[in-house]
Amino acid sequence: MGEPFRNLVFESGGYGVGAVNHRNKFSVLAYSNERKSGTAASSPQVRFAEAEPRSREEAEFLRCVEEIRNDLVMPKGKTEEEKQQYSDSLNRAVLGFEEDRAKFIAIINDQLAKQRMHHLKPPNRKYATLAEAVFAEVIGMNVLELLLKNREGLEEIQVVGKDIFEVRNGHARPSPYKFASLKDVERIQQNLVLYNNDVINPRKRWAEVSLKDGSRVTLTGFGFTAEPTMTIRFYTMNAYRLETLCSPEFATIDERMKTIIECVIRSRFNMVVTGPTNTGKTTLIKAMIAEMPDHERIVTIEGRFELMLKRDFPAKNIVEYEIDEEDPLHSGNQAFKLALRQSPRRICHAEIRDEDANIYVRACTRGHEGSITSVHVNELEDVPDAIVDMCMMDGRGMNPERLIKRIAEYVTQIGFEMGIVGDKRKILRIGEYGYEAGKVVVRDIVRYDFAENRWTYPRPFSRRAAAKMIKNDPQSYRTLLDMGLVERC
Repeated sequence: MGEPFRNLVFESGGYGVGAVNHRNKFSVLAYSNERKSGTAASSPQVRFAEAEPRSREEAEFLRCVEEIRNDLVMPKGKTEEEKQQYSDSLNRAVLGFEEDRAKFIAIINDQLAKQRMHHLKPPNRKYATLAEAVFAEVIGMNVLELLLKNREGLEEIQVVGKDIFEVRNGHARPSPYKFASLKDVERIQQNLVLYNNDVINPRKRWAEVSLKDGSRVTLTGFGFTAEPTMTIRFYTMNAYRLETLCSPEFATIDERMKTIIECVIRSRFNMVVTGPTNTGKTTLIKAMIAEMPDHERIVTIEGRFELMLKRDFPAKNIVEYEIDEEDPLHSGNQAFKLALRQSPRRICHAEIRDEDANIYVRACTRGHEGSITSVHVNELEDVPDAIVDMCMMDGRGMNPERLIKRIAEYVTQIGFEMGIVGDKRKILRIGEYGYEAGKVVVRDIVRYDFAENRWTYPRPFSRRAAAKMIKNDPQSYRTLLDMGLVERC
C-alpha cells in the first residue's frame, strides 16, 4: 500500500513524522520517546519559516493554542484500536468532515472552560467563538476557515506564501485575509497530506490531496517553489441543466444553442470541450449529461472524482472510475479495459491524457457513440493534433496522417470552446469537425461576436452531420432544418 499511514504530530516547533508500530499505526508516545532520546532526528523534517512578532494579546492566545494542541495530540482511548479511532477522527476533522469538526470544537470548548481561558481574545475577531478560533489554529485551515464560511461563488483559493487570492466568476482577486506566517501555511500542508497517506518533505516537495467534498488541493513546498503554495479548487455541488445555462444569471448559451446541443446529444455525436481553467467546462459537461436518458449506461474515468455524477444524478446508470497512473493495477489503461466490458453506452472521460489517448480513440470508433471528453488547448482546431501527439507517445508505429483523419471524423465530431466574457462563462464556439484536402477543418456552427456582444450562426451543419441526425433523432433534424441550422440531406 505504499508508505505506512502516518498520523499528525502537533508540537510547538513544527511537525515531525510520527513513529509507526509493527501494525502500521501511529504512536504518539513512541514518537515522544524518540524525540527525547534524539533518535527521531533522522526522520525527514519539514522546514518552517519563523512566525512574525506577535503582540502581547496574540502571544497569550497562542500560548492557549499550544496548551490545547499538546492535549489533543495525546492518544485517547484504552486500547490501540480506540487510539487509532481517535487519530482517524482528528484527521477527518482536518479534511472538513462536519461531524468530526463539531466533535473537536466541543472538546476545545471544554478545555477552554476547564482552564478558564474564555476571557482570551483571538487575533482575528471574525470567528464566532473562541473555540472556533482555536480550532482554526490547531486543526483547521487558519484564516482560510473564514473564507470557507462563505462558499457562495467561491471557485478556487490560491495561496502563494502568506498571500491569499480568491477566484470568483473565473477571476482571481486578492483576499482581505492573509496568513501571519509561512509556518501557518506549512502546518496546513502537513495536516492535509497525512490523512491522504502522502507526504510533503525535502525529498518530495509537492502533493495533491482531496477534501471531503471532492475538492482538489495542490500543494508545493520550499525548494520546488520559492514559497509554499496551496491551490484549493472547489467543484460545484449543483447539477445544472441546459435550461438553467440559458437563464440571464448564467447566459452561457441561448435558446437556439440549447436546441442545437440537445440535437447533438440525441444524435450521438462524439463531443469534446475545450477552454482555459475555470471557464465552465465541467458545468457544461454535467449539463449535457443531465440531458442524456437515465437508462443509458455512462462510464466516467477521472484522475480524481470531480464530476460526482452519481451524487448529482442518483437515478442514472453511471459507473465512476478514479484512476491512479502510478499504480498499473488501477491506471487509466486498466479502467478503460474494465469499462469496455461493462457495456457502456457512452464514455465520459474528464480529460484526455497521454496514457489513455489511444484507448479513448478506439472506444469512440468501436461503438461508444455519444461520448464526451475535454482537452486543454487554445482553440478547437488544435484538438486533433493534441490527441495525435498523445497517441504517438506510447511508441506504437502509427501513421499520423491516418490517425488525425480518424480523430477528426470519429472522435471529435462536435467541439465546444469555452471562455469568459465579462463575468460570464460562455460557449464561444460550436464547431463541426471534418477532414478535407489532407487537413482538419472546423465548420463554425456557432461563434460568439465580441464586437456585437452576441452569438452568430455562420454555417449550418453539413450533410454528413444531417445523415447522422436523421438516423438517431429525425425530429431534431427537422427542427434544425426549419431553423436553417442544418443542410438538407
